[in-house]
Amino acid sequence: MQEKYWFLKNSQFFNRLDDADLSWLESRSRLRCFARNSPIYLPADHADGVLFVVSGRVKICSMTPEGKQSILAFIEPGEMFGELSILAEGSREEYAEATEKSTVVLIPVEYMRELIERHAHLALGVTKLFGLRRKRIERRLKYLLFHSNRDRLIHLLLELAEDYGKQTGAQIDLTIKLSHQDLASIIGSTRETVTVTLGQLQAEGLIKVGRRRISLLNTNRLADSVHVSPPIIKKQQPQPPPLGGKQSAFSSLFV
Repeated sequence: MQEKYWFLKNSQFFNRLDDADLSWLESRSRLRCFARNSPIYLPADHADGVLFVVSGRVKICSMTPEGKQSILAFIEPGEMFGELSILAEGSREEYAEATEKSTVVLIPVEYMRELIERHAHLALGVTKLFGLRRKRIERRLKYLLFHSNRDRLIHLLLELAEDYGKQTGAQIDLTIKLSHQDLASIIGSTRETVTVTLGQLQAEGLIKVGRRRISLLNTNRLADSVHVSPPIIKKQQPQPPPLGGKQSAFSSLFV
């Protein structure tokens, strides 16, 4: 395995491709680094490719008719976003933004479709991705319609614990840094309501709140309060190494 393909091999979608396919893919893809809070694409941009996070983190958002931001998902290294372009080219409906310094690879949609036609496991992987993201959005919509702000926030904290939780003794630290406004944008609430609710949960001994940091002190009680099972903490995946001089044939801009 040639070292220059490491950022493709790191992706769950491409780790079964051989060197020939990876070289073919690399020569047709483009790479770009984004500063924190930089837009990657905007609504109405042409959906001409799928994207993968090499390093950093990306959030996918939409805007309500009132101009409020709604956070739909966070995308981690090795994960794909902008995948709807595989089904049909057109305009983006949501927007993507780097939440920290991030490196992103764009694969033009015609080459992604060609890969999917040649490799059945890629087609299955994309289908599973569509299903999992739809399931998560439907679940969150159900919470928005039928649960209180407190219950929606607890559900979110438990969900974040599964994806970003780190066991530290008896507590679970959330390794993702989110502001109160970020939390509000995910659950469809207001920053003030989230701040008050976090304070109540902290006073009850269920969580500990720091500066953009939250620890869950009693996940069993939190889960019982919303009638779900406690989160299963995933093993933390190491961050990929910095790009350094390994950009190889990728261009430095999406052009």
